[in-house]
Amino acid sequence: MSKQAHVIAVYSLKGGVGKTSLAVNLAAEAALQAGGRTLLWDLDGQAASSFILGHDGPGKRTADQVFDRDVAPAKLVVPTAIEGLDLLPADTSLRGLDALFLDAGKKKRLLRLIEDIGAGYDRVVLDCPPGLTETSEQMMRAADLIIVPVIPSPLSRRALDEVIAHLRPAKKTSTPLMPVYAMVDARRALHRDALAAEAAWPVLPMASVVEQMAVRRAPVAAYARRSKAGQAYAMLWARVAALLGTPKKT
Repeated sequence: MSKQAHVIAVYSLKGGVGKTSLAVNLAAEAALQAGGRTLLWDLDGQAASSFILGHDGPGKRTADQVFDRDVAPAKLVVPTAIEGLDLLPADTSLRGLDALFLDAGKKKRLLRLIEDIGAGYDRVVLDCPPGLTETSEQMMRAADLIIVPVIPSPLSRRALDEVIAHLRPAKKTSTPLMPVYAMVDARRALHRDALAAEAAWPVLPMASVVEQMAVRRAPVAAYARRSKAGQAYAMLWARVAALLGTPKKT
């Protein structure tokens, strides 16, 4: 890269843990707080991040053509309503991404594509599909930081432990992992106990303003930045920025 973009992957072994809302809000806060240029690359075939950020798509299944090198990634990038935040949208064609990677036999295809498009950005946030797949393997090799949302429950914590066990013994990556408690309801004793056990982890609350994202089709910062959830996402980005050495917007 002519400019080294920070690559932040938002990943979870299982769905339904607030992964997409975390990715969208983190990318929005990166653009608002740090300035420069931020790209959110939606790699999840459900295309939820793309929908929230206002992209309905042209009705064509074109997202996978980036990986076949039929289309340059930059040609599919679209702007969002957040200044400094662009989107590389997903569509249902990405549901076959694992097979595409395996058929191509290219274990560093995603890394090479990020190097290509990342040259024009200060940071790239990846909304990754769930599961331990070839796509997740490539994401782990490309990322500077992997953020893993964890619901304060035994099953979600077990999923995190599986990810750690998968990565560390095999030395698949030395990329740091940042677990983040997501969808936290402080009224529940189970959640309070989990937070007490890992007091250093960032916390994102369960909140109606987060649930409204799919209705408003915007990140929380666009309509409720002063809310508890909005402040939590802002604090999360500040923590990520400090870890990566990203300066604040001037």
